[in-house]
This record gives sequence, C-alpha cells and structure tokens, in this order.
Amino acid sequence: MTQDSLKRAAALAALDELVDGAIVGVGSGSTVGFFIEALGERRERVAGAVSSSERSSDLLRAAGIEVLDLNRVVAAGTPIPVYVDGADEIDGSLRMIKGGGGALTREKIVASACERFVCIVDHSKLVARLGGFPLPVEVIPMARELVAARLRRLGGEPVERAGFVTDNGNLVLDVGGLVIDDPVKLEFEINQWPGVVTVGLFASRPANVVLIAAPDGIERRPAIGR
Repeated sequence: MTQDSLKRAAALAALDELVDGAIVGVGSGSTVGFFIEALGERRERVAGAVSSSERSSDLLRAAGIEVLDLNRVVAAGTPIPVYVDGADEIDGSLRMIKGGGGALTREKIVASACERFVCIVDHSKLVARLGGFPLPVEVIPMARELVAARLRRLGGEPVERAGFVTDNGNLVLDVGGLVIDDPVKLEFEINQWPGVVTVGLFASRPANVVLIAAPDGIERRPAIGR
C-alpha cells in the first residue's frame, strides 16, 4: 500500500467516530484532506464543521459542508463531540508534534473546544519519543530572534520556515535537535515565552484515540485513562 492509501484508510476509519447530527471539528493536512473528501459523501451525518485552517475550510465548503464560526458555536453552548486531525509524530501516550502544515495554533484552539480528539495517522508517524520531526513554533515576527535564541539555549536548532506565513499572519520556527524527555513540561515552558503564539507540542491535551493505518489494517488505540 502507498502512504496515500494508508492515509485514506485512516481517514475512512474516522467516520465511525462521528456523532450523527452533531458539529465536527476538523484539522488540517493531507490525511485530513482525505477525511474531508469522505465526509463530503456523507455530509448529511453532520450539522456543520469548525475548521482549523483556511485550506480545510475551502475543502469543506467544496464538499458541501457548512463551515461554522467557532466563537458563535461556543457562545451558543453547542457541543462539538469530536475533533479529527492528523499528526507529524505521535507517541505511546498519544502526545503529538503537530504543525508541519503551519496550522498549529488554530488546531490547538479547535481541539480544545471539542470533547474528544481522534488522531488519524499512518504507521510511520508512531515514535517511541517525540522530537525526530522538527518542532514547529509559531512566533510573532518581531520576536523571531528572541525566541530563536531561547530555543538554542534548550539545545534546539531553530530555522525560520522560508516563504511561509500562518493564517494568523505570523512566522514559524522549525526546531530540530531537541531532546524531548518531558513533552508536557516543554510545552508549558515554550508557550509562556513572550512572542510565542503556540508550540506544536500537543502533550498537555493529547489525543483521546489514535487510528493507525498499516498494511494489515487499522488499529484503534485509545489513550490510557482518557
């Protein structure tokens, strides 16, 4: 099976996690693109979607799914039972590195508004320890060098993502070389620095379940205690 075939299989499996008639939270990236495509064929199952990127919003509208404003949904007290998104890396505790597509801040916002996080990945994204994939950090432009210097003091090697601006108008630093022994601690530390919008560690709020596509089928792995 090709990697795209595996991504599509994971995306299709996520349809079984939906709550019929409810709003669904939708992430971003190539695997989510397959999920949106599949969801469009069953759009009567959902009342609409809240989206974590302009790209995903465009795909949802093209699939005939209404994109709702998160502020209005939250203000109305309407529950969002499920958030579906991929990951660049995910470990055994379902903590993730996300942001390879640059939507990490909006992904974290939408995920926090939803009751359950369903992560869809192919088996290549499973790791014993996070950090092989460069850690994205969204930063306000004037703080780029200030944040980069602090990341170097942690042992990281930050590189500005060339020619890229987030949907929020900010920059992304991709940080290689970090030893991430305590993802939750590192997430809190980096997030508190002035100029950081958010870091692409999803550790304090990991996934509730991961659907892992491999050549021999789909493994559904829930988080212990969640």
